[in-house]
Amino acid sequence: MSPRTAAAGDLAVGDTVETVLTEDLTRTRLVMYAGASGDYNPLHTDDVYAREAAGYPGVFAHGMLTMGMTGKAVTDFVGDGDLLRYGVRFRSQVWPGDRLVATVTVTGITESAGRRIVELDVVTVNGDGVQVITGTAAAAVSA
Repeated sequence: MSPRTAAAGDLAVGDTVETVLTEDLTRTRLVMYAGASGDYNPLHTDDVYAREAAGYPGVFAHGMLTMGMTGKAVTDFVGDGDLLRYGVRFRSQVWPGDRLVATVTVTGITESAGRRIVELDVVTVNGDGVQVITGTAAAAVSA
């Protein structure tokens, strides 16, 4: 399925959409996110600090930046007006230069209080195929 806002009548368990979140995560994007979020932890913005003080190969992305980009793939698929739940587990760090691809899969469709509820599994991987985020979401969608 292509990225779009889905209607429950169009969906079936097993339907999957894949979205490229970024071809090349830039350091500029990390700094822009730091400014937008107010999270100026030097692990995400200061390469010398990340390497020399913390022992990392360099700066890495805020987990919430990756979660937010992945969440956009979810709402692009089912819409954002009736997102009921969205949660993730951070599985691996995301580095500048990473290509990120999110896959959203329909795992269930039920009815509750007269609404159609779509249950989703969410996985984001980097260019090496390593899972950086796994999670679930649920949304009420129109029939």
